[in-house]
Amino acid sequence: MHVVLSGYYGFDNCGDEAILYSIIQGLRGIQADIDITVLSNNPSYTKEMYGVDSVDRHHLGEISAVMKKADGLISGGGSLLQDKTGLKSIPYYSGIIQLATFYKKPVFIYAQGMGPISSKLSKWIVKHTLNKVEHITVRDWDSQRLLDELGVSKDSTIVPDPVLGLNSNTFSCDWQGSSNGPILAVSVRDWPSQIAFKKYIAEALDKLAGKGYSIVFVPMHGKHDEKASMDVGDLMQEASEIFPCDCEVEEKIAIIGKADLLIGMRLHSLIFSAITYTPFIALSYDPKIDAFAEICKQPVIGNTEIDDWDGEALFTVADSILGDGENKRAELRKFVEPYQKQALHTPVYALEMLRRKRA
Repeated sequence: MHVVLSGYYGFDNCGDEAILYSIIQGLRGIQADIDITVLSNNPSYTKEMYGVDSVDRHHLGEISAVMKKADGLISGGGSLLQDKTGLKSIPYYSGIIQLATFYKKPVFIYAQGMGPISSKLSKWIVKHTLNKVEHITVRDWDSQRLLDELGVSKDSTIVPDPVLGLNSNTFSCDWQGSSNGPILAVSVRDWPSQIAFKKYIAEALDKLAGKGYSIVFVPMHGKHDEKASMDVGDLMQEASEIFPCDCEVEEKIAIIGKADLLIGMRLHSLIFSAITYTPFIALSYDPKIDAFAEICKQPVIGNTEIDDWDGEALFTVADSILGDGENKRAELRKFVEPYQKQALHTPVYALEMLRRKRA
């Protein structure tokens, strides 16, 4: 069987690379000899890193040629069909799906987070595109409700984010850093806001560093998050370190697994925390952050657009969690383990659908 994978791949975004890695691992766990072609922004990197075929996601001729030969398209995961970060995402990913349906190839929507979608044209495109696919899986209730509101008539199933299916016990990290204290991991990103959220984070981290914690920033989106980490570090009075931004997904999961606590903005930093049973505090900039924190029963300290929290509030919550670390870790494990098991079913659904259509 030959499948094409479409997503936000090859952009040095650790979360999306973790999604790709998870999907590939899941599919190969069911069918070891499956042929996979990934549409990537960096095909040579994707080929070398994952041992798959890959074509340039911008080269329509290459995409068309590989789609003709494939048995189907898997679109996802991640937040692909949304127009908050720009107006190009929905036309692009919908266009790939439309190309697959043009060649009469079945399409499986894989654990996507839908929306937000503001434009009337974007809503129309998503509705008419998704009504042509074989099956839709989404990662939360809000995504499913949005599909209903848009008039998507195809049934959808809620499944966990694919990264929850990774076995973090197999990952390791040799990075030592310069401090021997217990680790507090931090994932920050830039986000347009009138709220001084970086200053608030820095204030809390200073107080936690004063209690003996080594502050380690973990950039999830390469140089972008490295810069945001430096911004917060520059606001601190105490020392901090930045984990190498070019390390692989497995290493970033491993370093978060070594931490006593994660303070995170990026969704997949929270997911890395969850699969290593590391308690986390989320800072929300998007409903997907709140939704995942609710699943794991972990606190959301505040929102980047609402000035109802500060550094003292963040420190107080963090200090409370750190003071009861083993119990908090055990509680998180109890909430996460069922979702880890469920995440292993999604590649089964995808391959069963493709096999039925090929028969």
